[in-house]
Amino acid sequence: MPIDTNRYQDAIIDLARQLIRIQSYSSQEGPIIRFLEQKMIELGFDSVKLDAMGNLVGTMGEGSKSILFDAHVDTVEVPDEKDWEYPPFEGIVANGRLHGRGAVDMKSSVAASLYAAVAAKHAGKLEGKKVMVSCTVNEEDCDGENLKFLFNSLGIQPDFVVICEPSGNQIALGHKGKAQVKIRTEGKSAHGSAPEKGVNAVYEMAEIIQKVESKNFALAKLEKDGFKPTLVLSRISSEAASLNAVPFSCEIYLDRRTVPGETEAMIREEMDTLVSGKNASWEPGVLKRKSWTGTDIHYVPIHPAWKIAEDAYLTVKCVEAFRDTFGQNPARFEFWDFSTNAVTPVTMGIPTIGFGPGDYKMAHMRDESIEVSQIQEACAFYANLIALI
Repeated sequence: MPIDTNRYQDAIIDLARQLIRIQSYSSQEGPIIRFLEQKMIELGFDSVKLDAMGNLVGTMGEGSKSILFDAHVDTVEVPDEKDWEYPPFEGIVANGRLHGRGAVDMKSSVAASLYAAVAAKHAGKLEGKKVMVSCTVNEEDCDGENLKFLFNSLGIQPDFVVICEPSGNQIALGHKGKAQVKIRTEGKSAHGSAPEKGVNAVYEMAEIIQKVESKNFALAKLEKDGFKPTLVLSRISSEAASLNAVPFSCEIYLDRRTVPGETEAMIREEMDTLVSGKNASWEPGVLKRKSWTGTDIHYVPIHPAWKIAEDAYLTVKCVEAFRDTFGQNPARFEFWDFSTNAVTPVTMGIPTIGFGPGDYKMAHMRDESIEVSQIQEACAFYANLIALI
């Protein structure tokens, strides 16, 4: 029998509104994590733990079978606050929608997953089970590093993981992989009045850029089953002794999105081909950040695509939970274009799936908003899944 979450509907939305009111840009999540720490205690979580990076995890139940619901609490910044229809940090509900930064990505999912654990506990559905809800940090730049740190530092390895990123309340079976890399060409400095005495690193890069464009066109032709790999040049810079000197180096940053079947070895070979024959080299576009607690984060952005099977145990149980929640089978499955924290549990071999309220295309946008009913329905789905696992 489905779990009745109606009694929590107002509380779920109230919590989501409170979370939006707490500005939590990446590396500045301290206030929202501390707020959620107290909220978990207030809601009766059996265990509430914080790791050194500043990730939070609450646990209900003590059974041997465990499921973790993950939602990151950091958001992108708001550079255009005055242009929003509704203030981005007030959590206003209007016309059946909750408005504000993080409404979709992904504070509503935090509220829904917390109350799902509460509902499952009060319904007596936690026998033999352990439900964990993680509120993770620094996801926007370093997806997966938060869960990797959390799992390693606290000795956590759930049996199942649900990534609560927005999917329009559709079951997401996976997402594209990515490889973000830097290519650097080397030249020789010379005065601008005598360029023949130097080697222009920008010119050296020009042929590589043409190869990048041609490669993306070729990748588009490889689309299969709706999955399309892509390659884009997202940044370019050069170095010169002065504005009247031949540049001695040039660097570009590439964003390569991969699909199931493409491996890291294939991507490395592709990058080798791009720089072949030029005075150039490539390396992963490593990002270095500090969490709100001061912990250093070293992120290597190379992850394969993943897709859980439609007949996998977790998928089957999600379909059952969907049917219990919505009264019908899902009309389709989602497959995200973007990368998520799923990269960590998938790499560890943990069955992982996605489900969350909101249209992911509204993430990072001005006037970000979400249907209130979707948040409440997501909570019901999570609770029903807990009951079925």
